[in-house]
Amino acid sequence: MVEVAPGIIVVFSDIGCPWAHVAVWRLHDARRRLGLEERVAFDHRVFPLELFNSQPTPRDELAVEWDACASLAPRAGWQAWSAPDWAWPATMLPPMEAVQAAKEQGLGASEELDRGLRRAFWGESRCVSLRHVILEVAAECDGLDLEALADAFDSGRARAALFEQYEVARGDAVDGSPHLFLADGTNVENPGIEATWEEGSDGFWRPTIVGDDPSAYDRLLTAAAATA
Repeated sequence: MVEVAPGIIVVFSDIGCPWAHVAVWRLHDARRRLGLEERVAFDHRVFPLELFNSQPTPRDELAVEWDACASLAPRAGWQAWSAPDWAWPATMLPPMEAVQAAKEQGLGASEELDRGLRRAFWGESRCVSLRHVILEVAAECDGLDLEALADAFDSGRARAALFEQYEVARGDAVDGSPHLFLADGTNVENPGIEATWEEGSDGFWRPTIVGDDPSAYDRLLTAAAATA
């Protein structure tokens, strides 16, 4: 069971998931457009793909999904990986833990760091698994106390929350990344998007978008605001 407070949208996702990058960008865009910044907050929780799969998410696997996701939300910021190959993040656990650590400063702070880390990875080719990169991104966030975040992150105070969320994500309630939950019981995986998948000769499954309804996010934001 996923507990959600009124006026909150809980987002289970992996920072290294392109579908989640689409979802988070659309959430922020819809909230701003609807004027609901003061009424609805996002509570980011982890769906750590590397723990489910017992391996880092392969770069080649992400590449086959990249173009499809970029076409859904082109303004979210997408850049083909331009850093050296050896700088590709081997793990997304540290940035996801940092987002949990930022919650000590409130959901607004964690939202801002989460969005900044996604932009840094998907749009700027930065290795967000590294501590100094995480803190550089945090320094670019207006709503974060950098020293407080560094203390919370370095102490490991958020690590238990990350693994507690992973245990919830492993249960029957959460189906994948992204999966959104509202206080009224509404929950939906990858809102508004319908895709088919075909396995290529290289063994990777390639998506084809057959349906896309961005207004699904307007409905979710409006419903979340009604519970506040």
